[in-house]
Amino acid sequence: MEKGKMLGGKIFNSRVRSKNVTGAEKWLGYLIGPCGALLLNAVLATYLNVYYTDVLKLTTVWGGAFLVVFPLVSKIIDAITNVVMGYIIDRTKTKQGKARPWLLFSAPLLFITGLLLFIVPSGNETLQVIWVMVSYNLFYSFAYTIYNMSHNLMCPLSTRNTIQRGGLSVFNQIATIMMSGILVALIFPMIIMPILGVNKSLWIIVMAVLSGLALPFTLLEYYFTKERVTEETMGQEEKKIPFLTQLKIVLTDKYMLIMFAYFLIYTFAMSLKNLGLVYYCNYVLGTYNDGTTQMLVSVIGGIPMGIGIFAVWPLAKKFGKRNVTLFGFILYALGSAICWIAPTNLYIVLVGQFIKNIGGLPCAYVFMALFADGLDHVEWKSGIRCDGTAMSIYNIIAVAIIGVATAVFNAMISGAGYIPPEIIGGETIAAEQPELVKNVITFSFVGLESITGLILAGLLVFLTVEKTINRKQKIILERRKAAAEERGETWVAPEIQAARDEEKYMEETEKVFAEELKEKCAKKNLNYEEELEKHKKQVEEKKTIKAEKERLVREKQKAKLKKAEEKKTAKLSKLSEKQLAERKKKEESRVAADNSAWEKEKEKGEVFYQKIQAELSAKQM
Repeated sequence: MEKGKMLGGKIFNSRVRSKNVTGAEKWLGYLIGPCGALLLNAVLATYLNVYYTDVLKLTTVWGGAFLVVFPLVSKIIDAITNVVMGYIIDRTKTKQGKARPWLLFSAPLLFITGLLLFIVPSGNETLQVIWVMVSYNLFYSFAYTIYNMSHNLMCPLSTRNTIQRGGLSVFNQIATIMMSGILVALIFPMIIMPILGVNKSLWIIVMAVLSGLALPFTLLEYYFTKERVTEETMGQEEKKIPFLTQLKIVLTDKYMLIMFAYFLIYTFAMSLKNLGLVYYCNYVLGTYNDGTTQMLVSVIGGIPMGIGIFAVWPLAKKFGKRNVTLFGFILYALGSAICWIAPTNLYIVLVGQFIKNIGGLPCAYVFMALFADGLDHVEWKSGIRCDGTAMSIYNIIAVAIIGVATAVFNAMISGAGYIPPEIIGGETIAAEQPELVKNVITFSFVGLESITGLILAGLLVFLTVEKTINRKQKIILERRKAAAEERGETWVAPEIQAARDEEKYMEETEKVFAEELKEKCAKKNLNYEEELEKHKKQVEEKKTIKAEKERLVREKQKAKLKKAEEKKTAKLSKLSEKQLAERKKKEESRVAADNSAWEKEKEKGEVFYQKIQAELSAKQM
């Protein structure tokens, strides 16, 4: 999309004009704005398949093959359009940026395609099938892909300041939790679903409202976001590493392959579980849309996710990210197995779900940090950052596997003889499902994750990337230093540069504030010098408070290290000379083994590094 007159009009300009992130930007652009599209997507993720099976009764179409084949084909298309859309956005140049114009474009598309998903014509089966396939792909492979790709880029493009960018990410995460964790997990099963039943007209009304909300909310996100990073780099060109080279680097690394296998297995099991949730609560654990069973399962099972972040990171720091995640998956499998043993007992299932979600905490909060270690390892090994390529592969896996899981789930319930509910006398009456259908649904919701939890724990045994990551990061810095000196530049360590950037940021912030304050004082007839002095005093007070807090943290950390050292000394003093000698020998043996393993890995890594660098040099000649 080239820069044109239409997007150059004032009506399309962002309502955010400050060089720094504003309160309105956080609340309207990153918290409230995304809620419309996120709510629509969260509802569809949980209930669209229910609409297809229970309302449209498509489980028997093509002998049950339709709901198996069409999700697979659609997700292949979706995976392709995700890659294409990323390519298009990266090459979009307009006054409004490269991602924001696509937010604007997606707003009406979300409304139109979201509605098309549900206004499926009745009577003619062939027409229904065509409508479902076209509308599904118009929403997921077109409208939502455009929105999701541009939405996910807004935080990285909003500012270079990591503090402000982190704050925006938190606001975005809160929006996601509010939509999926409160409305979809609580309000929908308790209030909306018992009213809807299998009444198609009511479904269309509710979904039309949700689709309609996506339009103004997405426009709000568009108008209260700003691409400061894009504005900085417009007109600049940067050398890019060939995509095939990056792909080769990523797909030949053992740690990345292990993590991609992890993502594939975990996403498949989680998708099957999410698809089975509504059916499990309706036919196995509770009664059809009883308003409480699904809510209890979602809330009790999800409580650990809210409080777990306060516990999981200290454990990961002490025992290692891999180890904590591995142990978590053992708990994950145990919790699922408890549910599987007594799938019709609400109390036992709630206990099992609670245990399972405790086990899932490291996966939710820690594993992506382990993935980041893998990316650093790849940079050490090749000399190239492959973050974008690795994440593209991850996104393709996520999108494709969801389609596979949907196809598998629909194939299982259709083959088992699933009976859709009927409207009798104006009320939704759900049939008693055959035992085989109940078994299939139970396996999807709790059985499979009992197995995959153990498989993932076993897979993580081989993911030892964090063991030598500190050494690798040190080598990366040494290479960067050597490259800077070779170019005749003065090398500045990252921590020093970060401090300088922060100081520069604060200076720019104060300068912008002073300019804005002057305008404000002129409009409100205030004394600019007095107001500026008040502000400076407040800034100094905040600096003093911050410095005191940092001092207390340092002292606390120092005292903690001292206490740990004293504890270690006291423990060693109780050992005999023979025990001390054996302990020392074991430690020396362990260190020698670690060093030997590191030297072998370092040698192989250096060979690969030189090979990749030689290939790049040959291509640039």
